[in-house]
Amino acid sequence: MTHQFPALSPEQKKALSDTAQRIVASGKGILAADESVGTMGNRLQRINVENTEENRRAFREILFSSDTSINQSIGGVILFHETLYQKDSSGKPFPALIKEKGIVVGIKLDKGTAPLAGTNGETTIQGLDGLAERCAQYKKDGADFAKWRAVLKITSTTPSQLAIQENANTLARYASICQQHGLVPIVEPEILPDGDHDLQRCQYVTEKVLAAVYKALNDHHVYLEGTLLKPNMVTAGHSCSKKYTPQDIAIATVTTLLRTVPAAVPGICFLSGGQSEEEASVNLNAMNQSPLPKPWKLTFSYGRALQASALAAWLGKNENKKAAQEAFRKRAQINSLACRGQYVLSGKTDTAATQSLFTASYTY
Repeated sequence: MTHQFPALSPEQKKALSDTAQRIVASGKGILAADESVGTMGNRLQRINVENTEENRRAFREILFSSDTSINQSIGGVILFHETLYQKDSSGKPFPALIKEKGIVVGIKLDKGTAPLAGTNGETTIQGLDGLAERCAQYKKDGADFAKWRAVLKITSTTPSQLAIQENANTLARYASICQQHGLVPIVEPEILPDGDHDLQRCQYVTEKVLAAVYKALNDHHVYLEGTLLKPNMVTAGHSCSKKYTPQDIAIATVTTLLRTVPAAVPGICFLSGGQSEEEASVNLNAMNQSPLPKPWKLTFSYGRALQASALAAWLGKNENKKAAQEAFRKRAQINSLACRGQYVLSGKTDTAATQSLFTASYTY
């Protein structure tokens, strides 16, 4: 006989489920603003802005202090440790600023990748040590959900069964610990877009990975109604010579999810994986327009694909604040429409929105 122990109370389950549903309420997705100091530095470097704490804070303030109408498109914001404790120009903590708009605050919990011995350059995730204490502290400091990113790569020999199992189990342990402390876990098993593999190979690998992840979540007694999934879309590798339409990507992705993700999961929030802002919106729209059944909300958890135009409009200058906020609001609104399958391409897109945001072996 198997027993579930320690079980979550009905009150804990309801709180987790309510939070997850709020984040992915109709037309809403997630702003991933949890880039590490180094990653944010790379973004700032592209617009010739120095990577200082003040510049990182200033750009995030632009995003978080956008007009309250942003809450029609954004249900949650994921923060990095530094950002959770920063304040706006008037001295108001960022979590308070975000919550005022009715948006849920989240925190990145993983501590990056570490080599997985016995594999061909594959990795596992660090951060389980002391995780319970960190969850308790972050909950106290205003976070209600969390994120943990595992990274897998497609080559002729990877991902190995070992890497799939190890990362699935680590994601499940993280998810279980989060729920015990009242945080909704976002489970992110990212299969990188690096490589020349075709759409079918990505679909095969994504199915194997997601099947392993949900088996592990079940083994660890994770309450699925109080979780969210952040997967890659099923796309060909960045160096693949064959091009696929948004409809091809949509059918392959939704088919994969139908085969592997239980309907108990409230929402699937795709990562943009280096796609341009426009590509990420168009592909999400195609999924929501696909004729296949969709028992979960299909929405977004975009970082680069929500911020690129805003960053290009800002250029580190205070006088560009309004223009940057407008660029962010516009892109968030487009993704909100894409969540409902209602995005109609105008044919007018600015350069920043169509620029590829791909970075090889991307780390956060």
